[in-house]
Amino acid sequence: MNDDTLIRDLIARWHAATAAGDIDTLLGLIAGDVVFLVAGQPPMRGRQAFADALAALLVTHRIESSGEVRELAISGDLAYCWSELDVRVIPRAGGDAMRRTGNVLSIYRREAGGWVLARDANLLTLKTGA
Repeated sequence: MNDDTLIRDLIARWHAATAAGDIDTLLGLIAGDVVFLVAGQPPMRGRQAFADALAALLVTHRIESSGEVRELAISGDLAYCWSELDVRVIPRAGGDAMRRTGNVLSIYRREAGGWVLARDANLLTLKTGA
């Protein structure tokens, strides 16, 4: 498989693992020094911080996400991907889902085991009325 296909496969596995609440699979898709950037929040640094935050959320909610890759460029052992995402956070107890949509810019790095997410800048905004 070429690198473009491998990264697109990683993105598809991310969506599937998120929907399944499979934190272990997600941890295998991110670098140990991963950094997630979200507006209004301090940077989330490292696998453990990601795992802890997601595990806490999954107690009360489930997540469904979909997206479309708008641009993917690869240079050596680094790649960037601009995607448009649609993420729904659905309360397990019932009620309205919170929906966020928008753009994400992700940086991937090739490591010994393959491509992993290294940096992620999330520009999603709350979508109301849908």
